[in-house]
Amino acid sequence: MPKKVTTPEVEEQAVVETVRPVLDVDIAIERRLEALYTLQLVDSEIDKIQIIRGELPQAIQDLEDEIAGLQTRIDNFKGSIDEQNANISKRNEEILTHQAMIKKYEKQQDNVRNNREFEAINKEIEFQKLEIQLCERRNSDANKKITELKEHIEAAELLIKNRQLELDSKKSELDGIIEETKKDEVRLLNKSKEMEQYIDERYLTGYKRIRKQARNGLAVVTIDRDACGGCFSKIPPQRQSEIKMHKKVIVCEHCGRILVDDDIAKKAHANIEK
Repeated sequence: MPKKVTTPEVEEQAVVETVRPVLDVDIAIERRLEALYTLQLVDSEIDKIQIIRGELPQAIQDLEDEIAGLQTRIDNFKGSIDEQNANISKRNEEILTHQAMIKKYEKQQDNVRNNREFEAINKEIEFQKLEIQLCERRNSDANKKITELKEHIEAAELLIKNRQLELDSKKSELDGIIEETKKDEVRLLNKSKEMEQYIDERYLTGYKRIRKQARNGLAVVTIDRDACGGCFSKIPPQRQSEIKMHKKVIVCEHCGRILVDDDIAKKAHANIEK
């Protein structure tokens, strides 16, 4: 079998073809790290905007819930008043019925034949009068209840009025803050979505999970004074060298945050300014 002849040009091409896959991987990892840290910078800026808004959104929600609860209470009070009025009307009809029965019995007394019949009719009259007194007493209690319910309604309506003023004030304050930060927020949100396109799904999922767990929202950090910029644990020199090579995504062994070097950080900051 003839011996294969190689030339300097062929050897150079072989070297290039051998190195290219490694370079491609390195470039891909570097871009991924750059995108991750850019996304972190963008999300941190969005977090700052949320902090500026403070607790206003939650305060507004609490006020809206309180007003809705007060309105429900008022509706229940009005329902109770309607029920009491219906009962009063029903008892007034019963009173008229009892009064009619009294007149009927009184006429019968004029035609009694003996004391026994007279006493029997008289007892019926007394019973009807007692029923009238019971209805009147219940109506009196119902009217007192209605007065009490109306006072509760007035108090709730006054509270709603005060809460509504407070709500309008907080909404106005929040609207002012939103208006001031709207332009920056829209730009940052668009930048965040743009960066997510350059990140593999598994890395993006991990990034979001770490951000959610981290108190300061930092999932990607730089090395600061030989330590993790998230948990401040020391990073060994060998580990730092690996981070600077950009050949793989490296996380902090203590907190799990993704670590990047200053070169990646500079490129990410440049991306923000674009």
